[in-house]
Amino acid sequence: QVQLVESGGGLVQAGGSLRLSCAASGRAFTSVGWFRQAPGKEREFVAAITWSAMATWYAGSLKGRFTISRDNARNTVLLQMNSLKPEDTAVYYCAATLYYRAAYTDLNDFNYWGQGTQVTVSS
Repeated sequence: QVQLVESGGGLVQAGGSLRLSCAASGRAFTSVGWFRQAPGKEREFVAAITWSAMATWYAGSLKGRFTISRDNARNTVLLQMNSLKPEDTAVYYCAATLYYRAAYTDLNDFNYWGQGTQVTVSS
């Protein structure tokens, strides 16, 4: 049974940092990614990493502030978020896929989704 369990969300002041964690289990995933959805907006891509950790992808506007990585020992994918801004406020979702692709940057690239974790950045 596939399980994607996010943790690490919360309330932080602008300029602060948070680290999100996605514990992924149940299948041999090829990639895990993070997406976010702010109120009234569509879900958007944040970052993704292959399960081998050999490749990563980032939304252009977030690269430099956000870093995705994999904790092999814990089968966990981490999203380190620095210099947070109020516009980063959203529910952050972990997603995973079983398929090989040239890139993993679209909602349709992923088959499984977590329940989401709320990130709120106050000004």
